[in-house]
Amino acid sequence: MAIIERCEILMVDLVPKVRRTDAIQSFDSQETPIVRITDTDGVTGTGYCYTIGQGGPAIMSLLRDTLVPRLIGKEAEMIEAIWQDLLFSTHATSVGAITSLALAAVDTALWDLRCRKAGLPLFKLLGGAKNNVPCYTTEGGWLHIDTEDLVKDALEAKAKGFAGSKIKIGRPHVSEDRARLAAVREAVGPSYEIMVDANQAFSRAEATRRARMLEEFDIGWFEEPMPADNVLEHARLAASTSVPIAVGESMYSISQFKDYLVCGGASIVQVDVARIGGITPWMKVAHMAEAFGVPVCPHFLMELHASLVCAIPNAPWLEYIPQLDTITHSGLRIENGRAWPSEAPGLGIDWDWEAIDRARIDGLSWTTN
Repeated sequence: MAIIERCEILMVDLVPKVRRTDAIQSFDSQETPIVRITDTDGVTGTGYCYTIGQGGPAIMSLLRDTLVPRLIGKEAEMIEAIWQDLLFSTHATSVGAITSLALAAVDTALWDLRCRKAGLPLFKLLGGAKNNVPCYTTEGGWLHIDTEDLVKDALEAKAKGFAGSKIKIGRPHVSEDRARLAAVREAVGPSYEIMVDANQAFSRAEATRRARMLEEFDIGWFEEPMPADNVLEHARLAASTSVPIAVGESMYSISQFKDYLVCGGASIVQVDVARIGGITPWMKVAHMAEAFGVPVCPHFLMELHASLVCAIPNAPWLEYIPQLDTITHSGLRIENGRAWPSEAPGLGIDWDWEAIDRARIDGLSWTTN
């Protein structure tokens, strides 16, 4: 029985490869807390989470002062027990983004450790439903991009084998969103998927209006039309439109997903492995969605989600937004618009520790004695 004997935490701040804007915010930074857990067999697992520019130091404080000290002496294989213990130890601050993100950094490190000791890649250890998945791209669909460039990016993605593109909506008037989508649909044809994302920008009335417009273009899904905590209004919107409603990136507990699935408010589940608290709860949400006949199309974190979507049968897409290029030796394998998770033991992320050391933020590193 190997027990946890050492933990290290650090944080890097990664600059996005392109300018990223949506209806409510600009994505200027990728704070990336990293946790390394070593057991008495000398095996180390690495996990991480992220922010879009706010909250990183708070996550690091929670890891240093509350979560990581509880790991020492625990049996590393008891991942579920550890996750439950850490969740209970933070019950006064759960459910919430900071706690879930900190939990995810620990949980993903434990799963990486387990995979390395088993000699298996994550997607096979978790079930191995498939070994590749189609991608859609978001990188060319940000809200500030003009219509001509939207069309250009979608055509380039299609030529590379991608099967879909996501376009941000939420311009001041519905006619502006309509014009952008009409241009892209005309250029790519009827068989190329177009998804749209409002990033929680609309009221129920405006979401209904935009959904009616979206039906004109056979949209693959309408993502985050309203604030995520308004479950009932999502169910009413889903019942009123033929456009599938996608939610999940702004939800931080299994129960939140349960509420959406029970009331019919989610046609697509977009559970984010960092924001839900790690792989342990992510798999529970994925299988719960499967029981309701609902597909899982996770948000962001493509380098890790590639393995997770290939572990389950109900995940038809991977979102293409590169995150870790500057701190890894090699990126996710993508061929003809399809992603192939790594066959190497672990999460499948080939960390570049020299690059990480250069990028680490002073004053936010800590190691247990």
